Amino acid sequence: MLIKFKSDAYADIIMFGDVAQRLLKMMGHSGTVPSAILAEDVPAALDRLKRAIEPGKAAADQKASEEKPGNDHDDQPVGLAYRALPLIELLTAAAKKKRDVMWEMM
Repeated sequence: MLIKFKSDAYADIIMFGDVAQRLLKMMGHSGTVPSAILAEDVPAALDRLKRAIEPGKAAADQKASEEKPGNDHDDQPVGLAYRALPLIELLTAAAKKKRDVMWEMM
């Protein structure tokens, strides 16, 4: 399943459903698809998402700094903090322009 995030303030974002639902729950939403966040609620959702991914991002940065030089990074999994970046950019733009954010299943 794929989920598409939309806002008049930014380009559409498409994510795998399991990742998108985890991020929605981090934003304080139930994870229901389809649904939306009203413009006045976007800044709070963005703040909750950023705070929720910080511990994972710090752990990934720590692990990367401990790896030996010359180590092959091709087999490293993509962390949730990095998967969240496009959604964070969409939410930031929506908050700045005071626009709603919607999502739906594709």
